Amino acid sequence: MVISNRSKVIALLGAASLTAAAGAQPVQLRVTIQNLAPANSISFAPLRVGFHNGTFDAFNNGQTATAPIISIAEGGSGIDWFPAFTAAEPNATLGTVVGMPPGPLLPGATAITEFTVDPSINRFFTFGSMVVPSNDHFIGNDDPTEYMLFDAAGQLNISSISQFGSEIWDNGSELEDPANAAFLVGGVNDLRTPQNGVVNFNFSLLDTFNGLTTAAGYTFDRQIGADDEVYRITFEIVPAPGAAVVLGMGGLLAARRRRV
Repeated sequence: MVISNRSKVIALLGAASLTAAAGAQPVQLRVTIQNLAPANSISFAPLRVGFHNGTFDAFNNGQTATAPIISIAEGGSGIDWFPAFTAAEPNATLGTVVGMPPGPLLPGATAITEFTVDPSINRFFTFGSMVVPSNDHFIGNDDPTEYMLFDAAGQLNISSISQFGSEIWDNGSELEDPANAAFLVGGVNDLRTPQNGVVNFNFSLLDTFNGLTTAAGYTFDRQIGADDEVYRITFEIVPAPGAAVVLGMGGLLAARRRRV
């Protein structure tokens, strides 16, 4: 049987669709973060992220914080978060979304980073970022399966995640003290006074820093309320070069059909 060129193109397009649906191949995932807080309000440390199988659990609401989440909440570095993640899930894809220039994401700012993720083994998404100025406030998910980023077919299941004022965590590990707080002029983040509390939702304590000068030079004013969206994480699969060629062939085929 002779197969026409047009039939070959249609077959190629069909095969490409089946491959995409199977989710067998790693994808290039673009992650965009936005600080939606008002001017002079909160900033955020670089976002630490993990694409994983749903096992690693960094913290729990109402429980005492341990080293992994403390390293996010009290300094933003994740120095203990990353090794704990790797120990729990050796095949996880871990990384950081960093702005340009690097440093805290100021109100109104955006940062973008791309990751190579295999949806067949890493369907879930976990994140953490210190909220500054503060001693131990952060954003993040306490349930490792809360965000199923990819469905069973490997398709993107979530386009964005929003965080609101009411979803800012107090780590309960360090007392609020401007002298020891990160991102304040005169603050020494390496110093700390243990709080001996538990992780809980509490953004109102950020008022402790109202009227103080931040490292970025602005006078801090919390402003945000419980229902205000303060942070957004957006996901987008970046087409591989081969996929672009296939799509181009599809467009060419459509153009030829219109001319017939």
